[in-house]
Amino acid sequence: MELPRLSRTSAWWPAVLRGHGRRTGPSGYSDDRGRVALAASVGCTDRTDHRRIATSINWDLIPRLLPWSAVDPDRHSFTWTSEEEELVTGEIRAMVPSGSPFSLSFDDFVNPVTDFLVGRYGRWACGWHWAVGEGGGGGVVQSWCCTSHSLREGPEATSAIVVASLLEWRDWLEELADRFVELAPAADANAEDRSWHVQRAATRLVTLAVDRTCAQDGWYGLCERVLTWYLSSAGLEGEEAAEIVTAAIGGRFKSWAVPGFTTVDAVAEDLAFGVTRHRPYRDH
Repeated sequence: MELPRLSRTSAWWPAVLRGHGRRTGPSGYSDDRGRVALAASVGCTDRTDHRRIATSINWDLIPRLLPWSAVDPDRHSFTWTSEEEELVTGEIRAMVPSGSPFSLSFDDFVNPVTDFLVGRYGRWACGWHWAVGEGGGGGVVQSWCCTSHSLREGPEATSAIVVASLLEWRDWLEELADRFVELAPAADANAEDRSWHVQRAATRLVTLAVDRTCAQDGWYGLCERVLTWYLSSAGLEGEEAAEIVTAAIGGRFKSWAVPGFTTVDAVAEDLAFGVTRHRPYRDH
């Protein structure tokens, strides 16, 4: 019997999983420690400023808090032409501030550029600066680094870097969307089969996150978001999906440390159980 084609919006787990407890605050960051960490990820390096910035952050434009509904390429079309590139590059070039890049804050360049890109393309575009490593908050973008490093070469080069970063981020989202479809179980799969597919998907997505972030500082934040998006792409509510992912990882991923196979396998199995309430079967 031919199985129905799975779309990017198909839900493949029972409704019994609805109703997990919700966390307060943005994606669970309800305590000061979490807010300090997020303040650091948006460019503040002085601990006394973390709490000040944490109260003024636009939480809707923090890449690591974006829901799948805000970044799903199927919901947010994007057309890039030479004319569009010329227009956007010119706008960004005009935003580059004068003076030493080492004296600039996040508000001087990154925030205005983000507002411009989000206004033009949608909320998904705020991820353009979620760069790899400490400077970018443990993201996946390679073209951008941080304000002090990426603004060194002047307006022309800087605008080109921003554009390259935006396109890199968009490519990443489109790649993830395709992978989510490939890794999803059939819509009519039983609980045991769903559990196996979720475990397999989690293993591959964690490996992908490690590869793209080089397991540098804060890489696990991107990994958590990817796994949450995977669950959300099939219909599980964002907060609920995030809670299941956080519980499955259980603090086992660390900065500057590639997780071993045993750790990845354990996280993947726990995620599968959290979604289906069934342990995945072993095929070896």
